[in-house]
Amino acid sequence: QVQLVESGGGSVQAGGSLRLSCASSGYRGSSKLLGWFRRAPGKEREGVAIIHTAGGYTYYGDSVKGRFTISQDNAKNTVYLQMNMLKPEDTAMYYCAASLYTLTHPLTPVGYDYWGQGTQVTVSS
Repeated sequence: QVQLVESGGGSVQAGGSLRLSCASSGYRGSSKLLGWFRRAPGKEREGVAIIHTAGGYTYYGDSVKGRFTISQDNAKNTVYLQMNMLKPEDTAMYYCAASLYTLTHPLTPVGYDYWGQGTQVTVSS
């Protein structure tokens, strides 16, 4: 059974940094895309950062470009999200997601096969 387990969320002041981790298990290298979505209260799920596991190509949501960086450690089956210069509007539940297929629109949640339970990020002003 596939599992995605997030960690690293927490509370931080604006301008601070956090690093999220997503450890995957239950399948061996079959995902094409791994990455992060977030949902703030009252808002729809938003694509944050996605990485193509084979080529390493990355996609970022407009609101996080230049501040967040996604990376992967294939040996550990783990994907990371380094979040710098955090803003209060980054406050949300962050979810890890995996797709077995390459998607036309990787920053939209449609098409992802597996989801983690989420980790909360709270940024205070």
